[in-house]
Amino acid sequence: MIRIEKSERLKRLPPYLFVELDKAKKKAREEGRNIIDLGVGDPDIPTPNFVIDAMNRAMRDPSTHRYPLDQGLPEFRTACSKWFKKRFAVELAADSEIHPLIGSKEGIAHMPLAFVNPGDVVLVPDPCYPPYRSGTLLAGGEIVSMPLVEKNHFLPDLKAINHAIIHKVRMIFINYPNNPTAAVCDTKFFKDVVEFAKKHNIIVCHDAAYSEIAFDDYRPPSIFEVEGAKDVAIEFHSHSKTFNMTGWRLGFACGNRELIDGLARVKSNVDSGVFFAIQKAGIAALENYDRHIKSIMKVYAERRDIFVNGLKGLGWVVEKPKATFYVWAKVPHRYTSAAFSKELLEKCDIVATPGNGFGEHGEGYVRFALTVDKNRLKEAVERIGKRLA
Repeated sequence: MIRIEKSERLKRLPPYLFVELDKAKKKAREEGRNIIDLGVGDPDIPTPNFVIDAMNRAMRDPSTHRYPLDQGLPEFRTACSKWFKKRFAVELAADSEIHPLIGSKEGIAHMPLAFVNPGDVVLVPDPCYPPYRSGTLLAGGEIVSMPLVEKNHFLPDLKAINHAIIHKVRMIFINYPNNPTAAVCDTKFFKDVVEFAKKHNIIVCHDAAYSEIAFDDYRPPSIFEVEGAKDVAIEFHSHSKTFNMTGWRLGFACGNRELIDGLARVKSNVDSGVFFAIQKAGIAALENYDRHIKSIMKVYAERRDIFVNGLKGLGWVVEKPKATFYVWAKVPHRYTSAAFSKELLEKCDIVATPGNGFGEHGEGYVRFALTVDKNRLKEAVERIGKRLA
C-alpha cells in the first residue's frame, strides 16, 4: 500500500458546508424523525413541463448524443442573448460574449484558474457562497475578505479595502441578489464597483444566480446595465433557481470577451461541455420565461410572507427579503450560529444553515431556505414557537 497524501491545495479547503448539512439530515432521518429541511437552496417545485417536453424531444435526436461543442449550441447562445436583451436591455454577442456552463457553480469555481496566479489576491465577500473561496484556494490565490454587515446593507465597503494590498488584487467576487443574506443592490453600487475595478485593474465576477427571484416590484439589475462594465466584468447566470433546474446543471457566463475566452479555455481542458439535449431544454426555458416566472414568484412571495410574519409573531426581528428564497435571521443572543442551528435540529427537527458556515461575518445569523411548501413553513414556525419558547 502506498502512502497517500492529499495535495496542499486540497488541505487548504474547509469541509464543504452543504456536505456537512447532508450528513446531519441523513442521521436525523435514519432515526425516523420528521425533518423540515430549510437548509440547502434546492427548489421543491418541479421543472416546468415545457422544459421536460423539449428535453424528451431532444434526447430522441441522435445528433444530441455526441460530445458537445466547447462553445455550446449556437442556438443556445443566441437564446441567452435574446433573453438578456429583453430582460436587461443589454446587447451581448452570442459568438464571443456568452458561454454555456454546467451550472453557474462550475464557472465561478473555474474563473480563478483562468486568471489568478499563486499569491494573487482575490476579494471575497464574507459571508458568501463557498465556491468563491474554494475556487480561489484551488488556484493558489490569497483570499481577502470584504465584510458584509447589516449597517452597510450587506454591501462591501470598497473604501475600507487595505490600500497596501490593492496592487496584488486580481479579482473581486460580488453577488446580488445575495446568498446568503438576501440583500439587494442598485446600479449605483455596480457603478462604484466598475469604477473601482477600472482604477485598480481588477476583474469583476458577478454571481447573478438569483436575478429572477425577486418580489414587490423589485427587478434586480445586471452589472452590464452600467456603462463600461464590459471592460472589466463577467456575470454568471443560472437556470437552476429561475426554472427549478438545479439537477440539470445548466447556466451561462457572459460579458467581457477576454474573460469569456479565458474561462472557456479552462473548461475545454477539464470538461466536455453541456449535453446538447439539456441545452435545447434550456432554450425552451428561456423562450418561455414570461409564462413561467410570475407563477413561481407568487409561490415564493406567499412562502416568504408566511414564514417571516410567523417569526415576527414569535418576537423575532427579521426583514422581509426583496429577493432570493432565503431568510437571513439573527439568532437569539445566548446562541452562536452553530449552537442555534443544532438546537433547531435537535429540538424542532428543522434544518437551517448556520451563518458562520458562509464566513466569520455570518456569525450570529442562520439562513432559512423557503424550499418547502407553505404548510411545512407554518409547521416550522409552530415548532419553533412551542419547542424553543
